Amino acid sequence: MADARTWLERIRGLDLPAKVRVMNVCGGHERSITMAGLRGALPPQVELIPGPGCPVCVCPEEDIYAAIQLARNGVIVAAFGDMLRVPCNAPKAEPRSLEQAKAAGGDVRPVSSPEEVIAIARSNKDRQVVFFAAGFETTTAPVAGLVAQGLPENLTVLLSGRLTWPAVALLLDSGTPGFDALVAPGHVSTVMGPEEWEFVTKKHGIPAAVAGFNTESLLAAFYSVLRQVIEEKPFLDNCYSAVAQPGGNPTARAVLEQVMDVTDANWRGIGVIPGSGFSLKPELSGLDARVRFSIDPDEDRKRAGEMPPGCDCARVVLGKIYPNQCILYGKACTPRKPIGPCKVSDEGACRIWWASGVREQASVGAASAANPSLKNAS
Repeated sequence: MADARTWLERIRGLDLPAKVRVMNVCGGHERSITMAGLRGALPPQVELIPGPGCPVCVCPEEDIYAAIQLARNGVIVAAFGDMLRVPCNAPKAEPRSLEQAKAAGGDVRPVSSPEEVIAIARSNKDRQVVFFAAGFETTTAPVAGLVAQGLPENLTVLLSGRLTWPAVALLLDSGTPGFDALVAPGHVSTVMGPEEWEFVTKKHGIPAAVAGFNTESLLAAFYSVLRQVIEEKPFLDNCYSAVAQPGGNPTARAVLEQVMDVTDANWRGIGVIPGSGFSLKPELSGLDARVRFSIDPDEDRKRAGEMPPGCDCARVVLGKIYPNQCILYGKACTPRKPIGPCKVSDEGACRIWWASGVREQASVGAASAANPSLKNAS
């Protein structure tokens, strides 16, 4: 593969239209793009839009609330680290996050892998343990593998697994997707297969390319989709072919199909997206924390299922606004005191932009102020 400088020269040599909007669908992509300063390096006609690539950001608020209540009632709750600080809309005087529940005496344990949860359950045989597992396909596949191997009797799973592509389909089916080309996620394509994204080109006529996470792979994908836009010949290009193979990971896909069903699922602040969620198969309901603990959404709770007041994270996730166009960005909402989930996760666009040094707010519609690719380009 050519080096980054060569790809940039090729991109700058293209006869681009006045504006091309390219959406990425991976928090890892957004982090690489932002930290490498690619927005400022690309021609000013190219607008890079962060899309629905943050599973923590769309994890249902009611699931977070349920996990907090379990921790408050003597259950050991294990969760991936970035879930601990995600706030929910709890009543006053109650913990708003798992981190706050832990500070109030709840037994909340951050983990970095499903195997750690097994160890916790086996070393606490006299207590109930719940694995709060939120994530996209790359995270859900190892959880499925864990379930397939069999769980200790005291361990259940509170699953908030989501599929990535239905959110993109939602945008495309709306008729106003807000982008002209798509860079598809590399890790998801590694698990599920790059062909999962062919609907973007075949059904909707939108150029698409699967990319890896280094600068060279991303620039190769940008060059590919920009050429497709110019030539009006959309196809799915795989710029991560060394890792994302046709058919994906057969073992991971098989274990997902073995223990999980695909269901309609709620995305926080967005609503129910058809066929976008994973759930344990009915015959495995005994391993489902919702069943064991009779968890039902508390619909009477104020703002149940919603983003916190003023938080525009849902529109950021859908690429409708840039992170610094949220009225809370950098004011009431900072990484140290996050109000919305996009400021918590390392895959959240708001946190990524803040970490890159973007501090100023921008009004909606002020693209040159909001988008570093326009503000910094020469």
